[in-house]
Amino acid sequence: MTVDHAVGHNTLRGITLKIVSVTVFVGMQTCIKAAGDVPAGQIVFFRSFFAIFPIIAFLAFKGELATAFTTRRPFNHVARGVVGVGAMGLGFFALTRLPLPEAITLNYAQPLLVVVFSSVFLGETIRVYRWSAVAVGLAGVLVISWPELTLLNSDEGLDDQEVLGVMAALIAAAISAVAMLLVRNLVQTEKTATIVLWFSSTASVLSLFTLPFGWQALTPMQAALLVFAGFCGGLGQILMTAAYRHAEASVVAPFEYTSMILGVVVGYLVFGDVTSLNTLVGGVIVVAAGIFIIWRERQLGLERTRTRTAAPPQG
Repeated sequence: MTVDHAVGHNTLRGITLKIVSVTVFVGMQTCIKAAGDVPAGQIVFFRSFFAIFPIIAFLAFKGELATAFTTRRPFNHVARGVVGVGAMGLGFFALTRLPLPEAITLNYAQPLLVVVFSSVFLGETIRVYRWSAVAVGLAGVLVISWPELTLLNSDEGLDDQEVLGVMAALIAAAISAVAMLLVRNLVQTEKTATIVLWFSSTASVLSLFTLPFGWQALTPMQAALLVFAGFCGGLGQILMTAAYRHAEASVVAPFEYTSMILGVVVGYLVFGDVTSLNTLVGGVIVVAAGIFIIWRERQLGLERTRTRTAAPPQG
């Protein structure tokens, strides 16, 4: 996901928009899970293709549609699309096989892995505070995953659907972290609208290549749920981008974790999922680590700003 820098500060509005966007994204995940055991590639198509419509409508309303697709870096967008589709497909596979709260919470591994990959692939300097937060956060992920991973040593074997779901969720988080690095490169030259539209379009086309591998005929209810999920995805993207325009990322980003509370409530009310103690304890650990990383990024940003301000003019 991509955002622009805040252009006018209205913190309460930014936080409200962020919480609404999180709610819409949880609604999207709920629709996908309610649609049942639909092939992941088919879900990716509906999620991507129908997300385009609210985004195009919004851009047309703002008068920005004419230049939204314009880019000098089409191959970078396609590469981001390929990686993003892989993450999305595995994430949806996990969503259809895990309780909703667990699927949502395991996705919190992504920002932790972004820190790791930024150091490994981009050579960014990561100090001991953030490394410690990442280690604690990943320990939380292990707490969440442990009941399923221990099934690997049981008589139930590797074909247990929840085991596969946990594995898919963790791999999806890792691939999604790589996608975020590609997005961070794109935002240096590309507008948010361009990145979002290119991704949705690329994902729609790429997902069609999974058609020969077993798409299924959908009931009218399944089709309606998946179409609505796509619209929710597009609307959620618009709301999230607006949130970051009204307030600083360090203020808005922690409210992403309200999805854990929503996931617990919706999972119980809609699907009868009773959240396990492991998911609650591990989730709290992961959320605490994520918020610490966000806080640390803010502190480092303030330090860099002070350093630039204090530096004597050159020349």
